[in-house]
Amino acid sequence: MLSKKLENAINKQINAELWSAYLYLSMSNHYTHEGLSGVANWFTLQFHEEQEHAMKFMEYMAARGSKVELQPIEKVDTSWSTLKEAFEETLAHEKVVTGLINDLVTLAREEKDYATENMLQWFVSEQVEEEESVQEILDALNLIGDKGHAIYMFDKELGKRQE
Repeated sequence: MLSKKLENAINKQINAELWSAYLYLSMSNHYTHEGLSGVANWFTLQFHEEQEHAMKFMEYMAARGSKVELQPIEKVDTSWSTLKEAFEETLAHEKVVTGLINDLVTLAREEKDYATENMLQWFVSEQVEEEESVQEILDALNLIGDKGHAIYMFDKELGKRQE
């Protein structure tokens, strides 16, 4: 059984993961509307990943005999001026999530809940990958600038992502 502190913190993290999913779904719909189906694909896959993260937390809580309490998901933005702006927001958001995961690790250590700390290590590694992949996209966008042909090719490249 999780401590009440950890139970509450993980429930908050579930909400944060679902909010992340909602944000990426909004971004996907925005770029579908803008005619950038590859970018939309990338954000759709991010949406699914965030849902999976929330499910991992929910399954862990169930395994530990704790109750998941879903909360309302806050409103997200629905449009972005540029691709670079959207991916800058994505990177900033992933850094916030990294901080939240790190806070959970700290709390698990304080509560001497080594099973939870161990489970959270997967998320620590996942956040390194998340930040790195978005930074690579931003690096590419910095090279591309606002060149239409390059954006077209970039969109096609992101459309190849399958996982």
